[in-house]
Amino acid sequence: MTTWTTSPAPPHAPDAAILLREYMAEMVRRWHGRPERPAEVTEALAEMPSDDLAPPTGLLVLARHDGQLAGCAGLRWRSRWAELTRVYVRPAHRGTGGGAALLAAVEAYARSGGADRLRLDTRADLVEARALYARHGYREIPAFNGGPYAQHWFEKLLPARVDDAVAPR
Repeated sequence: MTTWTTSPAPPHAPDAAILLREYMAEMVRRWHGRPERPAEVTEALAEMPSDDLAPPTGLLVLARHDGQLAGCAGLRWRSRWAELTRVYVRPAHRGTGGGAALLAAVEAYARSGGADRLRLDTRADLVEARALYARHGYREIPAFNGGPYAQHWFEKLLPARVDDAVAPR
């Protein structure tokens, strides 16, 4: 049996920095349809930093699969809602429930932080991500931001639950 665990981490922690760089490398690679160049990844990380994925403006969640560093997802706090961002599962761990584990964790953190919904934007080429969100109750909505790479927008309502007083660890 395989086990997924999640925990918050500062975006500049070594494991977090590794995953955020891998996430951005994949975004660059898929956007251009060719192998990424290190300078492009560094530039993309500077263009879209993750510094705000730490209290008080956000949260970064790391996932481990059977103890191995395997993925991440971020939250940015907004007024009464939270934005989901940087959802990434390492290729070797895909198809084993990591996306679902990350979504469950960030949804619980968002609810416990007072958010009544999660919103996200994504690109058209990220077909697997769009399918993941739809499978987990996210519905497409009109654009709520003008991000340069945003082509699809999703939202999930987060009903308050009594048993969410403590977010998962």
